[in-house]
Amino acid sequence: MKQNTMMKKTLALALALGMPLALTACGSADSGESAEADGAYKVAVVRQLDHASMNEIRDAITAELDAKAAELGIAITYGDFNGNNDPSTLSQIGAQIVADGYDAIIPIGTTAAQQMAATAQATETPVIYGTVSYPETAGLTGISYVTGTSDALNVELLLDMMLAQNPEVETVGLLYSTSEVNSAPAIETAKAYLDSKGISYLDKTGNTTDEIVAAVNSMLDQVDAVFTPTDNVVMNAELAIAPILTEAGIPHYAGADSFVRNGALATCGVNYTDLGTQTADLALEVLQSGQVPTDFVTVSGDIITVNLDTAAALGVDTEVFSSLGSSMVEVHTTQE
Repeated sequence: MKQNTMMKKTLALALALGMPLALTACGSADSGESAEADGAYKVAVVRQLDHASMNEIRDAITAELDAKAAELGIAITYGDFNGNNDPSTLSQIGAQIVADGYDAIIPIGTTAAQQMAATAQATETPVIYGTVSYPETAGLTGISYVTGTSDALNVELLLDMMLAQNPEVETVGLLYSTSEVNSAPAIETAKAYLDSKGISYLDKTGNTTDEIVAAVNSMLDQVDAVFTPTDNVVMNAELAIAPILTEAGIPHYAGADSFVRNGALATCGVNYTDLGTQTADLALEVLQSGQVPTDFVTVSGDIITVNLDTAAALGVDTEVFSSLGSSMVEVHTTQE
């Protein structure tokens, strides 16, 4: 599809905030006419921050929008915004999106979704979020202009993987951020499951990469394995903590394949390309029908992803996981 430059205001905002901005378009939209009048739609894709899972979802969303535009003979123009995991930046992005008259907002990540929902309240611009694990907990249900896709983590399956690899686990480190809404319910589920198995656990938290690294270093001689839910703060620190845990002989089981690609041992979950595609399809349905579904779409997943480099360093036979999920994907550590 032909690449077009988005509105000058959008670029000016990005430069003012120091945000990376990647703009892609299929066709073009005239902001002076309504989507209904000219058959063109303008969509804002807002990533909470820049990391592998969110980038994969973003890429799938924009690819599907391009594909649907070509298939249906319509024009879809979109902007890609990065909030740098900062609520103030996300608030400014949301305000500019509303001012620029976008037809829909697709936030990726819970904090981004919460901020976009709040910003769009006055105009009721449709908000179709992607990868919010616990929409109810995040306060994103029961809002007439908000819907989206959820990737709730199967905590028990992930812990079963941990126990399949090492049935003698006595203490599990629970590593997460207290600032991540998604983490709290998953951690509570993990604690209940570990209690039922008679396994102890140790909470370690942090809200910056430095704090996460310090938390990891403080647990090295106390735990047999580490569990992390779909926590963006820990994900941002994974490249720093994975070598520390691996050198200590401690496997890290985490909530998304992006962790595993950055050095964690294993995960189970959804295919984020599929989730992004479904999110884009839902957004297009909202745009074309003018109706926002009252329920969100849960994208369940039991795809196991293992890091072969980490497994080799830990002496783990990855075949121990093969019967637990629907399929298994083997990856190597990347720096993305």
